[in-house]
Amino acid sequence: MVMVRNQSVGRILMLLCFGTAILSLAVHWRISASMKPYSKAATSGNAIAIEASVAKTPRSLIQSKKQNTTVNNLLPSLLAQVSAKQKPSSNLATNEMQVVVDLSDYRVYIYRLEQVIASYPIGVGKKGWETPTGSFQVMHKQLNPIWRHPITGKVFPPGPDSPLGDRWVGFWSDGRNQIGFHGTPDSGQVGTAVSHGCLRMRNPDVRLLYKQVKMGTPVEVRP
Repeated sequence: MVMVRNQSVGRILMLLCFGTAILSLAVHWRISASMKPYSKAATSGNAIAIEASVAKTPRSLIQSKKQNTTVNNLLPSLLAQVSAKQKPSSNLATNEMQVVVDLSDYRVYIYRLEQVIASYPIGVGKKGWETPTGSFQVMHKQLNPIWRHPITGKVFPPGPDSPLGDRWVGFWSDGRNQIGFHGTPDSGQVGTAVSHGCLRMRNPDVRLLYKQVKMGTPVEVRP
């Protein structure tokens, strides 16, 4: 009877162990199965984050390329400005200074390196004696000039009453007659069309112009 009981107890213990093992396996499988959806969700979340980063990357690259392009475009212009400033002084007259005459505006503009540094009112040629338009250059400068009237031939010597004032800057000639900037004793004629083609200026203004231009300075006369 003792042996039978012992065998029964042993079988019960084996069944309990076997049941415990099965239960443990079932619990483990349940836990593993329950974890899989969370891992997929985590992977999906990472994918979204990566896609978001990829979506932003081209924009940042485009902005970077735009910035690099802007810098690359600025460099040549900056180098050109530096090169222009380093040009020999012998080229100042042709490369730095320019005189632009606007006949319709009755003004002359002085440019240095494409920047207006001065502007003066002028009198221009009257009807039948229009100031010639086009591109010229300063070819003659003279203090206290003498003027010969183109019709009567009368000669006007230098002085306070000279029709040319005390400065002459010529830029056009047909081999006999000349046209240029000059002063006038009558400043009321400045800003009107009264000359024989020349550009009349107030005496203080033409003195400044005389200092600002050199032989060979470009002169552009616009209608």
